[in-house]
Amino acid sequence: MIATKVSLDCDNITDWQSFHEAFAKAFGSPDFYGKNMNARIDCMTYVDDPAAGMSTIHCDRGSVLVLELLHVKAFRQRFPELYEAVVDGVAFVNWRRMESGDPAVLAISFRL
Repeated sequence: MIATKVSLDCDNITDWQSFHEAFAKAFGSPDFYGKNMNARIDCMTYVDDPAAGMSTIHCDRGSVLVLELLHVKAFRQRFPELYEAVVDGVAFVNWRRMESGDPAVLAISFRL
């Protein structure tokens, strides 16, 4: 099985606004996306459910979507809070899903 992959160039993230804009573009978030971490987590929670309308990027039910972070080393040094928000958000999505009986749906891949 080939995993769905979303690449995010962290060099384009310079603050919270650009963080949310980059994620919204990469995932194809809906127009009503609230540009906050709760909204980001909600959108990522349903990447295996196209009917939810939370993104235009999807993976098959039971598979994992890989979030590939490009230039992550410099990003982590520049914006440790934003880096932690990405990692914590992915972890929370997977925890939330497993708590409700669904499989984890996200993985992170780092490119320095």
